[in-house]
Amino acid sequence: MELSGTGALRDQVMRALREAIGTGRLAPGTRLPPYRSLARDLGIALNTVGDAYGELVAEGWLTARQGSGTRVARRSTPLPPDRSRRSAPPVRRPAHDLMPTSPDAAMFPRAAWQTSSRRALNAAPNDAFGVGDPRGRVELRTALTEYLARARGVRTAPHRIIVCAGFAHALQMLGRVLPGDVAVESYGLDFHRSLLTAAGRRTVPLAVDARGAVIDELPGTGARTVLLTPAHQFPTGGPLHPARRAAVIDWARAGGGLVVEDDYDGEFRYDRQPVGAVQGLDPDRVVYIGSTSKSLSPALRIGWMAVPDHLVDDILAVKGARELWTGALEQLTLADFIVCGAYDRHVRRMRLNYRRRRDRLLATLGARAPHIGVGGIAAGLHAVLDLPPGSEAAAVRAASRRGLALEGLAAYRHPDSAMPPRDGLVIGYGTPPDHAFDAALEALCLALPDPVPAREVPDTGRGTRR
Repeated sequence: MELSGTGALRDQVMRALREAIGTGRLAPGTRLPPYRSLARDLGIALNTVGDAYGELVAEGWLTARQGSGTRVARRSTPLPPDRSRRSAPPVRRPAHDLMPTSPDAAMFPRAAWQTSSRRALNAAPNDAFGVGDPRGRVELRTALTEYLARARGVRTAPHRIIVCAGFAHALQMLGRVLPGDVAVESYGLDFHRSLLTAAGRRTVPLAVDARGAVIDELPGTGARTVLLTPAHQFPTGGPLHPARRAAVIDWARAGGGLVVEDDYDGEFRYDRQPVGAVQGLDPDRVVYIGSTSKSLSPALRIGWMAVPDHLVDDILAVKGARELWTGALEQLTLADFIVCGAYDRHVRRMRLNYRRRRDRLLATLGARAPHIGVGGIAAGLHAVLDLPPGSEAAAVRAASRRGLALEGLAAYRHPDSAMPPRDGLVIGYGTPPDHAFDAALEALCLALPDPVPAREVPDTGRGTRR
C-alpha cells in the first residue's frame, strides 16, 4: 500500500484502504497486516495505523476479533465497473520486488534526518538561499572529504569534489569530457552504457571473471577510459583483485588513461571490512563516484564525484553556472547527517539488516533448492543464482507468473561481449518489506528450475556457494 494525497496520515491510510476494498484489490475476508508491520512499512506511527483500522471497523469496512486479527468485512462489496466510459487497463504491479537496485525504503532514518534537517536549516548561512554553486555546498564537500577518506580511503579535497544528482547524472557529465572510447565490464547496467553512447562514446566490453574485470584486455581495446565497479562487481559480484587494481592504475599512468570508479555497494560488505577505493592509489588518474541511492534513498538525488584537478573546470563547464539539480537544504542536511555521526550509525544498522536478509535467502535456498549455486554474496544487496544452461528465460517467465520482479543475467550482458553467455538470476534482497520477505522467497523457490539428472549435468566448474 502506498500513501498519496494530502491531509492527516490517518486519513491517507483510510482512503487507501477504502479504495483497495472498493475496487476489489482487497477481497472480503482478507486479513490485513498487523498494526506494527504496516506502520513500519509505511514509516508512520503505530497509533496512526491503529486509529485508521479502528475507524474503518466502526464504518463497517473492516472487522476485528481477538485472535483472528483485522480483516476486510465480508459484507463489503467492490463497486461494479463503470461501463459508461473506456479506461486504460490497470497496471499490474508485481507482488514482490526482487530487483537489485533499491534499498529498503521503510528503513529510511526519518527521525534522525529530520533532526539534521532542522539543525541545518537553523545554521544555514544566508547565501544558501541564493543561486546555487555548481560545485555543491562547501559544507557537504568538506564533510564528504573527511568521510570518504575515513570510510573508503579516498584522497581528495573539497575543491575536487563536485556534487551531482546521482551516478547517472555524474556519468552524463563525464561522457562529455572523457577521453576516447570507454571500456566497460561485460556485465553491467545497460542504462549506464546507453548514457555513454548518447554522449558519443563507444563502449568496449572487458571480460569479467571471479577476480573482477580482466584488466589484461585493456591495452587491446584502444580505449582511453575504463568504467569499473571494483568494490563489488555489478551484477556478478566480488571485488576487483588486488593485482588487477594495481594493473589498471599502471595502464592509466602509462597511456594517459582515466579510470571511472563506480563505488557500487562499497559500504555494504559482510565478510570483512569494506575494500578501499581504487582512487586512493592515484587520485590524478581516477574519478571516484558515490551516492546516497543505496545507503539512504534514491529519492534524495544526491551523489558526488572526487575528480582529478585537471578535470574540475571541464566538468563544471558541462554542469553549468548554476546548481539546477540538488537543493541546497538537502545538501546541508546530508552534511550535518555525516558530521554528527548519524550516517555512520545508519550504514552500520543497514549492514546488519541486509546481512540478515542475505542469510535468510541462503538458508531458504539451501533447504529448498540446494542444486542452485549462489554467488556475489560477500557484499551488496543482491546475489546471483547460477542456473543450468538454457534455463534462464524460462525461470524469468516462471518468476513473473508468480508475481516476482527480477531479471536474468542476460539483461546485463554487453551485446558485443565475446564471453560465453551465462545463465542466472540476479536477486535483490533489499527492497521487500520484512513481513513479505518469506513469501517472496517461497515464490522464488517455486520459480526455479528442478535439478538436472546427474548424467546430464555439464562440467561447468560452477554451482558452489561462495
